[in-house]
Amino acid sequence: MRTPIIAGNWKMNQNPEETTAFVNAVKDQLPASDKVEAVIAAPAVDLSALLASAKGSNLKTSAENAYFEDAGAFTGETSPKVLKEMGIDYTIIGHSERRQYFHETDEDINKKAKALFNNGITPIICCGETLEQREAGETNNWVSGQVKAALEGLSADQVSSLVIAYEPIWAIGTGKTASSEQAQEVCQVIRETVKGLYNEQTAENVRIQYGGSVKPANVKELMAKPDIDGGLVGGASLDPESFLALVNYQD
Repeated sequence: MRTPIIAGNWKMNQNPEETTAFVNAVKDQLPASDKVEAVIAAPAVDLSALLASAKGSNLKTSAENAYFEDAGAFTGETSPKVLKEMGIDYTIIGHSERRQYFHETDEDINKKAKALFNNGITPIICCGETLEQREAGETNNWVSGQVKAALEGLSADQVSSLVIAYEPIWAIGTGKTASSEQAQEVCQVIRETVKGLYNEQTAENVRIQYGGSVKPANVKELMAKPDIDGGLVGGASLDPESFLALVNYQD
């Protein structure tokens, strides 16, 4: 059985004081970690506050990005080695905003996945199509191609442990949400892609999130689908009450 994973992606929001206040508001009301894994991905400037306030709780921690080198002359980048030394559990890579605004390529994302695994951090690898690609009927081939490129050179054991987040770009921050059927269809394509690359067991092990205007009102319907194992949540994860409603969706 795959443990559901609900992760909040704060993007460029919250300061350290707000981070501490948020964690203090939610940490005693989180589900057991074997029931639902609750994760917050915070900006790099907030990670120390996130780790300190989450210590001893069921809240898992994530960075929003990392570079593919451990150290060096890479001004402004975040070292996966240092993230591990700090105690970070996950790191999001390949988010559509990173691809669009910062011109990250499939090759970059693959190198980042390898660097994270080399440092004992679990990647959350994002993929997704534009509205134009969906309307042209290119969704399945596009997303499958992104997954293949991101996983190139990774072992079956590594892929079994990572998280893939399907985020249709047209549904991120727009208020539009893919229907649960649309989300399930693409998450099934992702699982079939992993099966084709590796084997059925690896495909059954990998956890697949849906992201794109996930909120308390639609989380139950999405999570009921057989190939959706979690949510990567933007705006709805910034409010403690909303985040708790998401991670406690089974109650």
